[in-house]
Amino acid sequence: MVTLPQIATLAIVIFATSTSVLADLTAETWGNLPDEREVTLYTLTNEKGTRVRLSDYGALLVSIETSDREGNLENITLSYHSLDAALAGGVYGSVIGRFANRIGGGGFSIDGNRYDLPSTNPKTKVTIHGGKTGFQRQLWQTDKSFKSDSVSFSLESQDGHEGFPGKVNVTATYTLTDENELIIEYTGRTDQPTHLNLTNHAYFNLAGGGDILSHELEMKAAEVLELDDRKLPTGKLLTVADTPFDFQTKKPVGKDIEFIATGGYDHCFKIYPFSKPGPNEFAKLIEPKSGRTMSVHTTKPGVQIYTANHFKGKPYPRWGGICFETQFFPDAPNQPTFASSLLRPGENYYHITKFVFGIED
Repeated sequence: MVTLPQIATLAIVIFATSTSVLADLTAETWGNLPDEREVTLYTLTNEKGTRVRLSDYGALLVSIETSDREGNLENITLSYHSLDAALAGGVYGSVIGRFANRIGGGGFSIDGNRYDLPSTNPKTKVTIHGGKTGFQRQLWQTDKSFKSDSVSFSLESQDGHEGFPGKVNVTATYTLTDENELIIEYTGRTDQPTHLNLTNHAYFNLAGGGDILSHELEMKAAEVLELDDRKLPTGKLLTVADTPFDFQTKKPVGKDIEFIATGGYDHCFKIYPFSKPGPNEFAKLIEPKSGRTMSVHTTKPGVQIYTANHFKGKPYPRWGGICFETQFFPDAPNQPTFASSLLRPGENYYHITKFVFGIED
């Protein structure tokens, strides 16, 4: 564990003609993996003072610091406080792959070929988040051609890793703009047909602490996936109207949470179809006391909303954060009526998710 990070040589500052700082990128050593490979912590800062910290371990979004209406800067994500904590488990801010969320049946078939996934739960036959050694457990490579406002991570996943076919090359690029936008661009290529479904698993708390039950959420999603007792989709889409899942009109996240059988939200919503390709805004989160707001935009067809139902206070309380995991629908490889997550050679996987931070009077 590194208690006093060593400042690395990289420090990039871009100045306008007026010499005001437009963007800043720094890097420091965060620690080492058990095999002694070094892990780096990057910090992006924009002209509004918003700070985003990233790491090449798991292409991790470590933290986001934004100001409230009084100008107080606080971390609005649930974060690992050290590399040791990140290595111990969890997915706070990780990029999930090859397949975010759940796949049922122990695997899937492509073009008549069966692929079994070794990290499947033997009782439920469910695989989650790409398996035990998914992308979130890998050390990614960092693009050395730095721009002042972005960091790009890349990963090569070998054929057969966690049972998935094909060698896959992916990138996750984080860009922080002076308009307080955090843009995540995902790309992917494969040499064999495979399924690819990348997302970021950040937990947001715009108050900077406590729970998120008083956060107000409005979401352009008229349907939610019906789930079985294994949290796998049945293939049916249910209307959210007049149910606890209806956020089409703004309401507190906790208003109807007691009526959710699982103790909170852990469900995939179908985002409204948009006429333009996007990324399109589908959600807005407001924390009334601090005034902080966050709108979420994506090119993906669905979003998994998770409200940290299983948290027990160490280190964060139950309902201490809310996730917006933009993605293809869970179990898409086995659900022919869902939007396809299949990627073939010669095709480009390209998706964007954007978070825009603001302040409400």
